[in-house]
Amino acid sequence: MKNRIRELRARYGLTQEDLARLVDVRRETIVHLERDRYNPSLRLAYRIAQTLHSRIDEVFSFDDEPGLGGPDHSD
Repeated sequence: MKNRIRELRARYGLTQEDLARLVDVRRETIVHLERDRYNPSLRLAYRIAQTLHSRIDEVFSFDDEPGLGGPDHSD
């Protein structure tokens, strides 16, 4: 799973520590998420997206798995 946490966090001027505090996790969790080393629970993904004023699918994507990154164009 890929994510745009670092990009969106920077847009709002949040440090990793700020975001961690706002979503009630340790800073290390944010570090692991940003490095694609950890997949969040649905609850955490929702809290992160909400905090970053985004939809979950704007923050997280499955671009590394064929067929899950966008609309299916097969006939």
